[in-house]
Amino acid sequence: MKDKTTFVCGECGYETLKWMGKCPQCGSWNTLVEEERIKLSAASPAEKPTPLNQVSAETLPRIKTGMSELDRVLGGGLVSGMAVLIGGDPGIGKSTLLLQTASRLLSFGMALYASGEESKAQLKLRANRLGIDNELLLYCDTNVDQIIDQCKRSKCRFLIVDSIQTMVCPGVSSAAGSISQVRTATALLTQFAKESGVVVLIVGHVTKDGTLAGPRVMEHIVDTVLHFEGDRLEGLRLLRSVKNRFGSTDELGVFEMCDDGMREVPDPSRLFLSSESQTGCAVSCMMEGSRPLLVEVQALLVPTAFGSPRRTSPGLDVGRLNLLLAVIERKALLKVSDKDVYCNVVGNLRLADRSSDLAIAMSVSSALLDKPLPKGMVAIGEIGLTGELRTVSRMETRIKECVRQGYTVILVPKGAKLPQFEGAKLLRAATIGDAVRYLVNGGGGKEL
Repeated sequence: MKDKTTFVCGECGYETLKWMGKCPQCGSWNTLVEEERIKLSAASPAEKPTPLNQVSAETLPRIKTGMSELDRVLGGGLVSGMAVLIGGDPGIGKSTLLLQTASRLLSFGMALYASGEESKAQLKLRANRLGIDNELLLYCDTNVDQIIDQCKRSKCRFLIVDSIQTMVCPGVSSAAGSISQVRTATALLTQFAKESGVVVLIVGHVTKDGTLAGPRVMEHIVDTVLHFEGDRLEGLRLLRSVKNRFGSTDELGVFEMCDDGMREVPDPSRLFLSSESQTGCAVSCMMEGSRPLLVEVQALLVPTAFGSPRRTSPGLDVGRLNLLLAVIERKALLKVSDKDVYCNVVGNLRLADRSSDLAIAMSVSSALLDKPLPKGMVAIGEIGLTGELRTVSRMETRIKECVRQGYTVILVPKGAKLPQFEGAKLLRAATIGDAVRYLVNGGGGKEL
């Protein structure tokens, strides 16, 4: 029995012949599940190695999906033989987005929508809500071999599988959704895409912490991994590229859930900004891949009622916020250690870009001093532990986006080498103390 089974970690895919409480590779507890070992077929004759200088670099043609935001995240569009994995919370709109995409791809070839979760009648009702009525092929089955066979018979160029957790492979004895089933089904669909040139779009479920369910090896098999994020109670949806073999990663696409389906948001900066400058609010410009995006940071400070002040920051790393508060108190001489600090990023965005450090510090300082920043002002820069302001990458791209959105006063680090921008006034500060003094003096508009 020991020779026929193995234990596989559900988080990272680590395999071992004996059970262990803690996975030695990822450190997760109670994630090792016993699975039947899959026998590998004999290897085909090896291909002769080819010298690098004899390999032709061909530009792969892109297939436009008809949705510019999705094309941006994919790196310009789909590629023949591409396998894409899309993950997201239940009800976030994954099936809606793919149904709209499949409908628009019919101009390039036949598409098959294979669902293991819904019936054809349910898919038809959703299509009616989206205003879709065309020759899109619907197929409801959970057998991967049958789905691939139907795709071959119908000579489809696109295949949508919804979802991978419901699919089963006849050669694997475990239940649907298990580690072996998910891994094998993903491998078969990816192999089919490479051999036939069919574009395969796979829907994947996510766990409680927001990661894709199943072994991490599933993400390594496919070419592209996309994460669909957003609050189910709000209409805004964010599509992020986590992995892309045919384009850059960390790209961001913005959609809005409406009654007639997913609607693109080509200029998302306007959604995250308020029209008036208020106390405790500061604007920064972050980079999501190649897209500059203006975001608003809000801060609220109240006297603490406990011995240890609270630090709450949805969308921000709490450790980074504590570091910035320490620098503000030490280098800008603003006492915040006796205040509860609440920071928020408008639009449910995550600020991982260090260029937003200056905006966070200015919003906290504004809330503490009860003085709003001048109208039309943007703060861009990283803050070091000694209080110095450091420049960040792609400053010119960020400033051009600020000017396009109507912001004319840009607070930047003094060491940033920037040309003059028409319609923009650059204010340079060497330290966080200089920037706070500018706020104290009422924003006179002088270079610091």
